Amino acid sequence: MDGRVAGRRWGGLVLPLVAFLLVVFVYPLAGMLARSVTDPEPGLGNYAAFFDSPVYSGVLVNTFLTAGLVTLVTLLLGFPYAYLMTLATPFWRGVLMAAVLVPFWTSLLVRTFAWVLVLRDTGVVNDVIAALGGAPVPLLRNLTGVLIGMVQVMLPFAVLPIYATMRTIDRRLLQAAEGLGARPAFAFWRVYAPLTLPGVAAATLLVFVSSLGFYVTPALLGGPKNVMIGELIVQQLSGVLRWGFASALAVILLVVTGVLLLLAARVVDLRRMLGGGR
Repeated sequence: MDGRVAGRRWGGLVLPLVAFLLVVFVYPLAGMLARSVTDPEPGLGNYAAFFDSPVYSGVLVNTFLTAGLVTLVTLLLGFPYAYLMTLATPFWRGVLMAAVLVPFWTSLLVRTFAWVLVLRDTGVVNDVIAALGGAPVPLLRNLTGVLIGMVQVMLPFAVLPIYATMRTIDRRLLQAAEGLGARPAFAFWRVYAPLTLPGVAAATLLVFVSSLGFYVTPALLGGPKNVMIGELIVQQLSGVLRWGFASALAVILLVVTGVLLLLAARVVDLRRMLGGGR
């Protein structure tokens, strides 16, 4: 009985947070969902317009492709970086950690404009290429620019969970594998790498889902062929004032994100069952 009373008392502390979420999240979300099926007229016309148009469907496909590429490149860069942090001395580990955290201390808009200056035809990169005798490389208003900008933003979200997992792995496992005759590379990929999968899965989920909603970076660094669904929502709101259609776009993005989260949760549960509850 005392436990129940204490639980009720502590549960009361959650009420302000629940009320806050109801006001600033659930209520606007419900309004957006209602508007998507009532504006400009009741029905599913906004959703039909999205899926009937190859342009809008192409934007959705491009959003997934871009998010997938960003996730892949981010993992390829973040995994060895996180591993290097586990090998570094405390001083250099702090330096590497500070380098990862610097993006969190700078405005996204400022960073994106900085990339515009670096990647433009007369930017630093092309100036170096020209000094070496090469021809200018188009790095702006295309997929390359979008990937560079988005990967730089999302890299901390990959490095930190992978590093958090790696630092808990006993490196003596590698020594034991090598002592039994395994080559260093074989021991790394067959013993060490599988133990990092929880961190890699968390990084993949964070980076991919977050990349689906990008707006500023692809808008400034990409071109007409690189429009993502976040840009399309803004265009429909500020350009043509199609509030119902923009709400439908937001609902589609939210549903897709929710489905991905549910699938990820099922995969985690499946892995636990296969691992015997470990």
